[in-house]
Amino acid sequence: MGKLSIKKGDQVVVIAGKQRGKKGKVQKVHPADNTVLVEGLNLVKKHSKPSQTNPQGGVIDKSLPINVSKVMLICPECNEPIRVARKRTEDGVVRVCRKCSRNID
Repeated sequence: MGKLSIKKGDQVVVIAGKQRGKKGKVQKVHPADNTVLVEGLNLVKKHSKPSQTNPQGGVIDKSLPINVSKVMLICPECNEPIRVARKRTEDGVVRVCRKCSRNID
């Protein structure tokens, strides 16, 4: 359980599984489980009973987390899936694109 190279708000692409090639924005990161929740990906149907918050009830589409090993970060500069390097600067440690060598943070 190390430090993840993907943060909330990053654009990612799925590299394995049925969702391969699809892109989305990271909504939540779970470092303990090594998973990320990506907007609009890995959707399942959840049947909900009528309640006070949802008086209608019915079937709801819900996103489930994806393992972080199945997604790659998309560099905002070169717009391609990349591996992330870390560089130490006077500000601290920053994430760097391995292809174009620009800061991601």
